[in-house]
Amino acid sequence: MRAYIGGHQAVSANDFIELALGTPPELWLGEEGETEEERAARKDAARDILADNPELPDDVARIAAEVIEAHAPELFNVIPLTRPAARRRPSRKGAAA
Repeated sequence: MRAYIGGHQAVSANDFIELALGTPPELWLGEEGETEEERAARKDAARDILADNPELPDDVARIAAEVIEAHAPELFNVIPLTRPAARRRPSRKGAAA
C-alpha cells in the first residue's frame, strides 16, 4: 500500500514528518557532524521559514498532540511497580537520657 500526501509519496516516517511540516526535520534538528557554517546557514533558513509562517510552531504542537493521542495506548502502557514491604524500625523502649 502506498501513502500519498498532497500528491507526494511518503515512504518513510521522515517523509511523513517532512510532508506534515513542509520542511525536512534536519532543518530543525541539525545533522551529526555539521560545521559551524552549515549550522549558521541552517538556523538562518529556519528563521526565514518561521518569519514567513509564524503559525508553524502551533501546527507542529498540534500534530505532535494528535500523534500522541493516536498512539497513547502504546506510549503510556505503564505497569505499576510493586513497593517493597515497609520495614518497621524497632522501637526503643526506655528512658531518654
